[in-house]
Amino acid sequence: MFKFNWNQKSSDFFSLVVLLLGALIVLLPLLVVFLTSFAPAGATPAILPQNQWSLANYHDAWQRGKFLLAFANSTLVAIAVTAFQMITSALAGYALARLKFRGRQALLLVVLATLVIPFQLLVIPIFLVLKWGNLINTYGALILPTAVNGFGIFLLRQYFQTIPVELEEAATIDGANRLQILWRVMLPLARPALVTLFLFTFIAEWNDLFKPLVFTTRPELRTVQLALAEFQEQFTNNWPLLMAAVTITTVPVMILFLIGQRQFIRGIAATGIKN
Repeated sequence: MFKFNWNQKSSDFFSLVVLLLGALIVLLPLLVVFLTSFAPAGATPAILPQNQWSLANYHDAWQRGKFLLAFANSTLVAIAVTAFQMITSALAGYALARLKFRGRQALLLVVLATLVIPFQLLVIPIFLVLKWGNLINTYGALILPTAVNGFGIFLLRQYFQTIPVELEEAATIDGANRLQILWRVMLPLARPALVTLFLFTFIAEWNDLFKPLVFTTRPELRTVQLALAEFQEQFTNNWPLLMAAVTITTVPVMILFLIGQRQFIRGIAATGIKN
C-alpha cells in the first residue's frame, strides 16, 4: 500500500522555496538593469516597467561606446588566452596526474600556491618584462600574461585522475605514445573539464579591465570592459544609456554560459572525486 511521506514532501517544498528565493535575489538586479535600459533618458533604475519603451538607448550606446571594435578585441583576446590555457593546462595537468617523476608533489604545491597570489602583485614585473620585449600596446600584452593558469592545471589534473588507467594501458598496447594517449583518449573523456575551463577563462578575460587598463593606451586596442568603464565616466547620470551598455556587454557571456552549463556542472562535480 502506498504511503504518503509528508516529511519528504515538506522538505522538497521547502527546498524549492529556498531555491526560488535565491534565484529571485540573483536575477532581480539583472531585471532592473534590463528594464532600465528601455527607459527614456533621465529615468532612474526601477523594478517596474517604464511607461515608455525605446531601443534608442541601445543604438546610442553602441555608437558612442564603439562596441564593434571593442567586441572584436575582447573576442580575439579571450579566445587566444583560452586556447593557450587549454593547451598548457592539458599538458601540465596530464603530467602531474600520470607521470612519475621526482618533485611532482612539490611542483603541484607550487602550482596551487600561484592561485593565492593576486595578479595585481605581479603587475610591475610583468610590465617590465613586456616592456623589455616591446609588447606594451600590443595584443601580446593582453594575451601572454595569462596564457598559463594554475587553476586550469589543477582542474584538468583532478579530472584526469578520475579516468581509469586501464584505458591508457590499452592504448599503449596498441602502440600509442603519451601525446597520442592525451589527444585521442584523455582529452575526449575530459570534455566536461575542458568546457568548464573554457567558460571560466573566456568569461574572466571578457570581464577583465585590469590588463587593458595597465598594458595598453592605444584606442584601437580597447576592449569591452575598457569601453564600458570610459562610457560610465562620460555618462554617469544617464542611467538608461549606461544600463543599455551594461546589457550589451553582458548578453554574450550569458548566452555562452547557458550553452555550456550542463558540461560546466559535470566538470565541477567530477574534479572533486579523487585527490
